[in-house]
Order: sequence, then structure tokens, then C-alpha cells
Amino acid sequence: MKAMVLTGIRQMEMQEFPMPEIANDDDVLIKMKVVGICGSDVHYYTSGKIGSQIVQYPFPVGHEGAGEVIAVGPGVTRVTPGDRIAIEPAMPCGECDQCKGGRPHTCRKLRFLGCPGQADGCLSEYVVMPENSCFQIADSMTYTQAAISEPLAIGVYAVNQSISMSGASVGILGFGPIGMSVILPAIAKGASKIFVTDLIDERLSIARDCGATWTGNTSKEDVVKRINTEEPLLLDVVFECCGKQEAMDQAIELLKPGGKLMIIGIPEFDRWSFGVDKLRHKEICIQSVRRQNHSVEEALELMESGTINVDIMPTHRFKFEQTKEGFDLVTEYGDGVMKAMIDFD
Repeated sequence: MKAMVLTGIRQMEMQEFPMPEIANDDDVLIKMKVVGICGSDVHYYTSGKIGSQIVQYPFPVGHEGAGEVIAVGPGVTRVTPGDRIAIEPAMPCGECDQCKGGRPHTCRKLRFLGCPGQADGCLSEYVVMPENSCFQIADSMTYTQAAISEPLAIGVYAVNQSISMSGASVGILGFGPIGMSVILPAIAKGASKIFVTDLIDERLSIARDCGATWTGNTSKEDVVKRINTEEPLLLDVVFECCGKQEAMDQAIELLKPGGKLMIIGIPEFDRWSFGVDKLRHKEICIQSVRRQNHSVEEALELMESGTINVDIMPTHRFKFEQTKEGFDLVTEYGDGVMKAMIDFD
């Protein structure tokens, strides 16, 4: 089979690999149909690492995927050959204290698609996943929607872990795919006002289409001052979705006393910095968000029911052999890109 692999910083090529085989009773062989390009994939592409996770070349990336079941192990019961599925990229052990405590996303032995040292990614024609990572999708759902269930699940999890959205005033700093994955469930769960910031006007336009109350380009105006004018009591919760220190500083300014800061963005640096005075006087609660936990099914249900529509998220599409073009576009934030998808057919 063919797989698209990283071969160096900003280098990528298609290579031949042996077909993956079913080795365990719960294995599922999947023919990939669609893969989304994620910001973490781009970190590996441009930097060769995320924190302590360092790429050893060549390495296949990709973890936002959907495909068709081709074959299953003898112990598989939840999917059968021919099923259309969304893929949950996390593969927890199920036995450690974290898994038994209901936190498989922080499993001590977690394996994750496209994560160096853990598992090869799904930018390949076929992959093998455990059945617990496979979720059958409705006939009405497209493979693209199924692949987007992965980032959407992160947003669903972040919103669920934050505060009650009923009547809440919300800030979303950074409106890429994760920012969009936050705004959709936030609105669905009852947020009253949502303030969105970004550096790209095209993305802010999408935010308004999604239902944002107010949007601002941080390179063109003082967004803290403007939001303070619009909402003098400030915000109940802020989702930091871009991994930038300036956004973190803005979040502390924008939160009301007793407010909650949700950190989702992955920075390219090693340490966050916080202004102690306002952080302490406001008694701000800070929570880091690690991917998602038991949220894929809810994300799929929200889409299947029509409560959430993600069709506005994918703005660009590339054929499998054009994957590098897609990565370059996302890396440079070119052409107002929100989410680039890779099609295998």
C-alpha cells in the first residue's frame, strides 16, 4: 500500500509499505476514505516535534479519519466488513489507573494515531485499529463529516468540561478548526453571547456564519477594549484555541472574577506565562484540555440529529497524492483556509 510520510522538516513524500494485517482478535482493517489535516500534524511537519514527542523519519502522520471496514478479527462485534466508520485515534490500554478511573485519554500506555513513538498515522491507504476506535456512521453522514467528528469531539469535550453554557458569555481566542469545534457545541448547549478573535478575516467571517455575537481581528484593533465595551461585566469562560501567549494574556484580561480559562491550543514554546495580579485577584480557574474523552459518540449524534452542521468547516480539498500541497497551504494559512481535507477516492 501507499502512505504519505514525513521525511524531514517541511518534507513529505509517498512511499510503499506492506499492507497492515489483522493480528489481534479485536483488530479492524480499514480502507481510508478521508483524512483531515490537523494543526498538530502541521507542528510535526514544520518543527518535527510537539514537546517531548519527536518525529523519527520517515513517519506517517494523520489522525482525523474515516473509512470503510474491509476485514475484522474474530472477536470484533461492533462493526462488520462494508461498514462506514469514523475513527477515534486514541488507543488506550484499558487496564491502567487512568483507564479504570474513566480517563482513557490520559492512559499511561496510550497509543495515538500519528503520534511519534506511539502509532503511525492514517495518511495511508489502509490502517488497522482496535474495534473500540471504530464508530459506525449513519447512511446520511458523509465520510468528511465522520472525519471531522475527531476535532469536533475535542470541542464537545472542552465545552462539557468548562461551565454550564446556559446563558453564558463565552470567548474563543483563535478560530481555526478547534475554535469552530468549540463554538458549535457552545451554541447548541445554550451560550448567549460568543466573542471570537483571530488574525484571519476569512475565518472571522465563518465565525459570524456560525453564530458568533462579535468578532475581532487582533492585528487590527484592541480586542480586549472592544469586548469590554460590549460586555462590561466580562466573560464567564474563555477558550484559548491558538496556542499564543498574547491570547493567553488577553484571556486573563477578558475573564470576569470567578471565570474559567480553558487551554486547548498547542503552543510552539515550552512554558506559558501568567500575570499573577489579575489571575489571583479574579480567582480565575485554569483547566488544560487534553484531546477528548468519551465525546466522539456525542459529536456524531449532534451531527446526525442536525443539531450541529460542520459542512462549513472544510474549505479546501486535495487528492491523496497532493497531500504536501495541503500541508503547505495550512502551514501558511493560505487562501483563508479553515480545514483542508485529503480524499483517497
